[in-house]
Amino acid sequence: MALTTEQREALIAKYQMHPNDRGSTAVQIALLTRRIGDLTEHLRQHPKDHHSRQGLLKWVGRRRRLLRYLNRTNPELYRQITADLGLRG
Repeated sequence: MALTTEQREALIAKYQMHPNDRGSTAVQIALLTRRIGDLTEHLRQHPKDHHSRQGLLKWVGRRRRLLRYLNRTNPELYRQITADLGLRG
């Protein structure tokens, strides 16, 4: 199921750095994580949907790159985000 505007705004409000922040690394990671979770559920119901699987792999790669960047630039925020989102075991 797609993210509603209210859900998207709630995620942005939770992870934004300042009131006008709508695209910082933390916000992008949170939104991607939500989208990845939704698409993973879709693929559990439709295992032969290979086109969506390709999109999922693209999103996972993008999130991995953003996490690597965040770990290099702000390790404390990286640890906070990964713990909050339940990433990295």
